Amino acid sequence: MPNAKVYSYGAPYEYALCYLYSMQLLLVYRIVVLVDSDVKVVKMALLRRLRRICTRNAYVSCVAWSHKVHSSAKLSSLKSLIYSAHGDPSKVVERVDSAVISSRLKDNEVLIRMLAAPINPADMNMIQGVYPLLPKLPAVGGNEGVGEVMQVGKAVTELQAGDWVVPAGAGWGTWRMVAVCPSTQVMKIPNDISIVSGATILVNPSTAYRMLADFVNLSPGDCIIQNGANSGVGQAVIQLAAQMSLHTINVIRVGRPGHDQLVKYLKELGATYVVTDEYLKSKEMTDLVKSLPSGAPRLALNCVGGRNFVDLLKHVAFRGVAVTYGGMAKQPLYVPAGPLIFNDVKLCGFWNSRWISENRGSDSAKNMWNYIADSMRSGHLREPLHRLVPMEDFTKAIERSMEPFVTEKQILILNEHFSQK
Repeated sequence: MPNAKVYSYGAPYEYALCYLYSMQLLLVYRIVVLVDSDVKVVKMALLRRLRRICTRNAYVSCVAWSHKVHSSAKLSSLKSLIYSAHGDPSKVVERVDSAVISSRLKDNEVLIRMLAAPINPADMNMIQGVYPLLPKLPAVGGNEGVGEVMQVGKAVTELQAGDWVVPAGAGWGTWRMVAVCPSTQVMKIPNDISIVSGATILVNPSTAYRMLADFVNLSPGDCIIQNGANSGVGQAVIQLAAQMSLHTINVIRVGRPGHDQLVKYLKELGATYVVTDEYLKSKEMTDLVKSLPSGAPRLALNCVGGRNFVDLLKHVAFRGVAVTYGGMAKQPLYVPAGPLIFNDVKLCGFWNSRWISENRGSDSAKNMWNYIADSMRSGHLREPLHRLVPMEDFTKAIERSMEPFVTEKQILILNEHFSQK
């Protein structure tokens, strides 16, 4: 999906004119009411006109907002994080002024004020030019984030001012203050969750949910195994699995800094077992799997690849399923013949962006978003470990997100009215 266009506004005097016009209409309405309270036709016409003016006020108030937030009265105060070439994200991403376009919304468009957006591995891969889907350059960075609808075009019926939205597909470009796009490029999410939860709902929780729901018919008491357990998806898998009464074996890298603290944290999330990739190769691991009441894991989730995948497959149950959704090791998958021939293990891949794009508006999608939102509200699905970073410090946030052994997610604050619910 191409980047939504960057949006800037007309001059601030529009706000004043709009305000004065609405006040004049309100005065006329009050006079009509005083003269004859039964003049319903006139009253309703005036009210309809007032509603249109109030909508215009909400839109033009963004002009006042942008000038209030920033000391400069220049339209360039609206910023976006853009890259014009592929390469090292910490070097090619720039904070630039938003392009000035028409101040009128088309009938099918929505005006969105972005609130917050995380920095994910897929964002880095896209900027590096190694992701399967690459937007046309120059492009705004970011695939995930939450925004608030400020105004909708006349033909838009599924959204209204105040709704929270997330991108409906990859490559939309969330690292910006304000955007305008067709309403079909975004989808509504609940706005009664925290902004951090809203900013991170699109990728990790939905990936975890779909992999738990779509590949194996799991029952309470069943066990799954996953590598990359400290990743955002891994943490979501642990929590959703615990809520579903599933046991989890969670693999992390040996020798990583803060090992004991990480093990403690993952168990607080609901992990049943936390083991290292070295332990995965041991006889003790084989004994652990044999001791499981429900038997060997029927589902394996792989985001690492390389030889780690070989060790993971050895512990998958007969006719189990191994799902690959990432390749953080940047190595090919090594697949031993034994699990395929003698255990009839099935290998699958999963790309969450495609699932969301193909299933938008379906009952499955609605049920998923409702389940995830309910889990967030109830506390069964926590906000990921994160650090809130002002937009101007994006370079430090990008560099931090690319460091090894980082569990803390970097989340960009895209406007100065950000507040935690």
